Amino acid sequence: MIKELAEEEQWLEAYPVMHELRTNLERETYVSLLREMHAEGYKMLALYDGGRIVALAGIVTLTNLYFGKHVFVYDLVTKASERSKGYGETLLEYVHRYAKNNGCQTVALESGLARVDAHRFYETKMGYRNPAFLLSKRFDSVTL
Repeated sequence: MIKELAEEEQWLEAYPVMHELRTNLERETYVSLLREMHAEGYKMLALYDGGRIVALAGIVTLTNLYFGKHVFVYDLVTKASERSKGYGETLLEYVHRYAKNNGCQTVALESGLARVDAHRFYETKMGYRNPAFLLSKRFDSVTL
């Protein structure tokens, strides 16, 4: 069963699984960020098996000049003990259907350079291609 998690209690239930991907986030920061993200259209989807969360996807529907209207996957994680059981594929296929049903022609995501196994999954199993190189610049403090 796949279910959208829209309440803080549900986000806290999902935290242990999400923390496997976002290891830098403490619970308080995680919830605080999710409050803001949820207000901006972020949806957390949970795949349950036997009444427990085994995989999560965090998505948002956006429009830009490059992709047009699209779904962007910010987070996709399967609990370490549950990997290689098809949960990631099931959840990502759900996201693909969600995108199509909401008028999107593209699903896009980013994946860290070190995540070679994830890249293989996205490209080989799920049919994704790598059309861009992501660059970012972090500001530790804002000075005007």
